[in-house]
Amino acid sequence: MKNKQLRELAVCGFEAVRALAEQHPEKIQRLFFTHDRSKYFGPVCRTLASERKVYRTVESEKELEKLCGSVHHQGVVAMIPEPEIPSLTGQALQELGTKKMVLLLDRVGNANNLGAIIRSAAFFGADTIILSEEDDQAQVSTSMYRVAQGGMEFVSLWRVPSSCWILDKLPPNVKSVGADHRSSNEVHELDRLIPNGATPLIVLGNEETGLSPETKKACNCLVKISGTGAIESLNVAQAAGILIYTAIKIVETKIR
Repeated sequence: MKNKQLRELAVCGFEAVRALAEQHPEKIQRLFFTHDRSKYFGPVCRTLASERKVYRTVESEKELEKLCGSVHHQGVVAMIPEPEIPSLTGQALQELGTKKMVLLLDRVGNANNLGAIIRSAAFFGADTIILSEEDDQAQVSTSMYRVAQGGMEFVSLWRVPSSCWILDKLPPNVKSVGADHRSSNEVHELDRLIPNGATPLIVLGNEETGLSPETKKACNCLVKISGTGAIESLNVAQAAGILIYTAIKIVETKIR
């Protein structure tokens, strides 16, 4: 939930706020918690006090609900400046080739899916995620932070006009791999599809429509995750976890 007047975003959920407090306490403008959560936030409260920022125990959980717009606050809400996702251009674009792997989201529209993808990326060590600026792409939100379970403090988000825009401008050693359940290539074939020394860029599509035809055409290759056939495809966040893990393990093996 955003406070447009103060240009703030509410971060709620115990793990999300705890990671924020530990990794980036300087972002917290105001902090509110229930009595039973207070013991976990002593260090950041001392930091806030030294900077004359607001923190306090709430009288009722209703106050937390009002701050974050959700009953899923888990007893703590931090207000941070509304995040601004930087544009991926210039040096940052060229540095994609130095990464272990990169994620590109092609109109993933559900904030909870975005949060789950960020959680998986942080867990496996994929620290660079690119979002398109298209209208149907989910952006940073309170629910996304909560579902990411602290993952937001370990990844960098970048924005581009569209997936096709960035796929046309990748450094030579970055190879794009689109997730498409109709592909003839299996996920385990990434070992063959990713050249030695290359950085894989995994492209994930919209929950309902998948990758756009233009994005598919722009990818270096496409892969699928096969199941029994009883269900056509995985949820995009589930697919992301499998693809991130597989790509990172392949890159690590080739480095060794």
